[in-house]
Amino acid sequence: MKGTGAAPGKRQRLATELRRLRDLAGISGRDLATRIGISQSKVSRIESGTVIPTMPEVTAWAEAVEASPETRAWLSEMTESAFTEVHTWRAELQRQAHLQDDIREQEDQARLVRVFQPTLIPGLLQTAEYARRVFALFDPPYSDGDLAMALAARLQRQLALYQESRRFEFLITEAALRCRPGPPRLLLAQLDRVASVSTLENVTIGLIPHNREAVVFPSHGFTIYDTDIGDDAAEGTFVEIETTHVRLTAHDAEDVAIYTRQWSLLSGTAIYDDEAREFLSALAADVRALDR
Repeated sequence: MKGTGAAPGKRQRLATELRRLRDLAGISGRDLATRIGISQSKVSRIESGTVIPTMPEVTAWAEAVEASPETRAWLSEMTESAFTEVHTWRAELQRQAHLQDDIREQEDQARLVRVFQPTLIPGLLQTAEYARRVFALFDPPYSDGDLAMALAARLQRQLALYQESRRFEFLITEAALRCRPGPPRLLLAQLDRVASVSTLENVTIGLIPHNREAVVFPSHGFTIYDTDIGDDAAEGTFVEIETTHVRLTAHDAEDVAIYTRQWSLLSGTAIYDDEAREFLSALAADVRALDR
């Protein structure tokens, strides 16, 4: 389900099967909710694929609809595998020209988006030319037409930063700030863009200088999405991790907690507000020296 970070697959098949079993058993959503001890609204979210049910909930669901042993085994296997989704970039880009619209749908459903990026400026903060050059480095490469569409869609996503009801937090390492996919003037414009966005009331940008003592070693960038879809705030939280060849989506509470802890530790090493903008100015001075 695009809106919650899942392409059609195991998660949606699980939701469809649970709905089908309930319909076959002739049980209403309200009655099923009573039998398994959850709210009717959560039954609806499970059947739409918005929320992944816990294993005890799936077991109780199967008992309530008198599912066969074979079906119960399939449901258990599907539930376990749905908590961590793996999508290869190659397969995703064969399915569609770019992924920016999928990402925007995820962001639209989140009350808070937290982005950690150790290698380059996060997409929501990129200037048009910086973004174009980043897309041009993708492997497998975009065609010229698809690259233009991806760039336009990324810039469209950035409009969310100016909606005061939305909340965005970024942690960016010095290495990412110094990443230069083009001439020095490109990076100067990009650093200025980061400084400008940092003044928005609903946006927090933390910068992690090289001289900070390491408190954790995240090997990849990650994004934590906190949504409003659950009775429990943690229910709607999931994490996306980008690697070289795959995109991982973690829904399991224990996995999400790992990234939440990493975020907390990393944010404690960051600098913010005026101190961060002064740091950006110092970096800009270093970049200007490259042109001399």
